[in-house]
Amino acid sequence: MRRLLLSIVLLSLIIPVGAQDLRLPMKEGSLKFAILGDTGTGSSSQVAVANQLNTFRSKFPFQFVLLMGDNMYGSDKPADYVKKFERPYNALLGAGVKFYATLGNHDDPNQRLYKPFNMNGERYYTYRPSLTGGVRFFSLDSNYMDPKQLDWFEKELAASGSDWKIAFFHHPPYASGMHGSDDVLRSKLEPLFLKYGVNVVFTGHEHFYERVKPQKGVQYFVLGSSAKLRKGDISRTNLTAFGYDQGYTFMLVEIAGDELLFQVISDKGQAIDTGIIRKDANTNKVIGTTGRGSETPAAAAPASGAPGRGR
Repeated sequence: MRRLLLSIVLLSLIIPVGAQDLRLPMKEGSLKFAILGDTGTGSSSQVAVANQLNTFRSKFPFQFVLLMGDNMYGSDKPADYVKKFERPYNALLGAGVKFYATLGNHDDPNQRLYKPFNMNGERYYTYRPSLTGGVRFFSLDSNYMDPKQLDWFEKELAASGSDWKIAFFHHPPYASGMHGSDDVLRSKLEPLFLKYGVNVVFTGHEHFYERVKPQKGVQYFVLGSSAKLRKGDISRTNLTAFGYDQGYTFMLVEIAGDELLFQVISDKGQAIDTGIIRKDANTNKVIGTTGRGSETPAAAAPASGAPGRGR
């Protein structure tokens, strides 16, 4: 009996406090989805995040997953798609969860032809979930932001009419890591975000999680640590509302009315950051983001402004 009690005590010490703790409200009729970034390694870390994502789906039945690029590091032969995508997410794929990918700098453009990435053969595309007409996603190819793509993006934004316009792509316009903010990309995209009321932008590339302070009424997230990680890589800038570079992460998102609720979770099942984004119903601009991280956010200091899309 003493040995059994000791085992229970030791087990309770090992399980992280707050593990498996869902903090989203699960509102009736809300849109629920997940986000992964920089996944394509086939490593044990990728598998650990995938397992946690699958576990949380039993509590938070998200309909689809957005991939932030770098979906396939290194070789991308048919066996690599099995090792680096199909096997880690086998349970989710088997349950009918769809993945929507964007291209990163490590990705072969031919990934757009891989059916489980749901890119329909295009480098950039738009997607509206069938359960709601109020949310539209725009997947962009930030490797080659040419005039043709920008023209397509503007036309799609102008015709959207959606209450929530969400863009996702690989390289962050604002970030506080090794690569830093991509000023060139931002100069091309931000005017369109502001003109047509894009509310939220999800990106990857930097191997950590960062919630950027809202910029000109747009909320930016960086999540590139679902299989890759650079510990201690977040620089001290005045951009960071909250940053986490000590573990692998994924995100759960719920949209209900004029609120977007999010929870970032580690590969250990711990809640890293939670919050609510509220937008103005008329202008679509973000009017406030309330977030609470479980770690100390990066200290504020003058932004480094490091540009570039380095590898």
